[in-house]
Amino acid sequence: MARPLREQFALATLMLLIPVSAVVIWSASTIYEQQLQQLQQDATRLAATIAAHVDQTDAAEDQFLRDFVKAIPLPDGSIVRVEDDRGNVLVRHQAGPAYLELEARLGASRTTRHPWTVTVGLPTALAQDRTSAVYRRMILISGVATVVLLIMEAWFARRFLRSFFRLERAADRVGAGDLSTPAREPMPTRELEHLRDAFREMVVKLRDAREAIARQVEEERRMRREVESLQQQVIRQERLAAIGLLLSGIAHELNNPLQAISGFAELLQRDRDVRPDVRADLALIQKESARASGIIRNLSRFSRQQHSVPTTVLLGDVVSSVIELRQRRLQEQGVTFEIEERATRPVVAVLTELQQVVLNFVVNAEQAVAAAPPSERRIRVRTSDTADGVMLEVEDSGPGVPPEHEAKLFQPFFTTKPVGEGTGLGLSVSYGIVHSFGGTIGYSRSSLGGARFYFELPPLETPPRT
Repeated sequence: MARPLREQFALATLMLLIPVSAVVIWSASTIYEQQLQQLQQDATRLAATIAAHVDQTDAAEDQFLRDFVKAIPLPDGSIVRVEDDRGNVLVRHQAGPAYLELEARLGASRTTRHPWTVTVGLPTALAQDRTSAVYRRMILISGVATVVLLIMEAWFARRFLRSFFRLERAADRVGAGDLSTPAREPMPTRELEHLRDAFREMVVKLRDAREAIARQVEEERRMRREVESLQQQVIRQERLAAIGLLLSGIAHELNNPLQAISGFAELLQRDRDVRPDVRADLALIQKESARASGIIRNLSRFSRQQHSVPTTVLLGDVVSSVIELRQRRLQEQGVTFEIEERATRPVVAVLTELQQVVLNFVVNAEQAVAAAPPSERRIRVRTSDTADGVMLEVEDSGPGVPPEHEAKLFQPFFTTKPVGEGTGLGLSVSYGIVHSFGGTIGYSRSSLGGARFYFELPPLETPPRT
């Protein structure tokens, strides 16, 4: 099991102090032995000096010899002894108190004029005194070095531990899911700086990987929604195709009775016996029958699914056919519908496809003004000749399109309508239809306060762009 950094520093210091202490003890014992040898040499030299002095003074009397020996300054515990050849002690002098018994180092020397031997013993305490000063200096130096070492150890440990704690806290944040880039904090060593930079780079890569995964998941979710929407569109398209076939059959079935009603109404109007008020009613019946036949004809034409060949088309006819389909609905909603037909030049297009584009514009306008008060529900359809072609505009008094959504209006599956009210395909399909005829389509703010959708097609005299 790994040990804490402080404990490892303490163990390292202890392991360092053990050999240092051993070296100090060995050095002190070595110096002590050297001092003992020096002390023995000093005792021998002192004995030789006393013997030489005795020979020079011709000290033969015992009392004189004793006085001479006592006069020599010696350290406490020192012993001076003079013996003859037979072992008789002529003089014995001990410096210091008599009770002081110390271990001594002896040195001896013989006199030349007398058969005497001078023995001097110096106490070993002198060696201890000489060694203790050096020993104290060594201990002081070792203690100071140890204190300095501990201070440096504490300083280094604090710096390292602070850096490690920062990295540990950063790792905890990353583990908790916070992948923000850690601060570039200073480190005590280059190795720790490399570790910090590697950790920062790892966090950045983890964040990039998470963002990439999130984008991938979001893209897969979006694709799944698109697939589901496409599936719904396919189902709706099949349903619309079935409805189109049904409408085509119904239109064919209704057209014959309407033709009969219109014909008989016209014949009855020619009868002179019919009263004027009845003739007026018959004229109204004929007019409404013709109108119903026109609506059925437009429904039949709009429900066709086959591709048609572009022909000469007037935008006014397109607007009229769409209005016939939506007029009753607009009246029920109380929408004020304005038509301004100023276009005089025809275009080359497929009538039913242009009907689909205009119908998309009108239906979008109806839904935009539905939430407004009845007195403020206005839709305006305008056709006009421009320098480059023929333009059709549909404006409404609704809230308009938020600026952040304008760039995405003609993208497939984008819609600002509530779920179930829009598929996001109407404008994208309209975009494709208009561009297939070499025209342009767009959006801007309306002078009525809402949205303005428009398209412009090249006129008949200009070849359509492909």
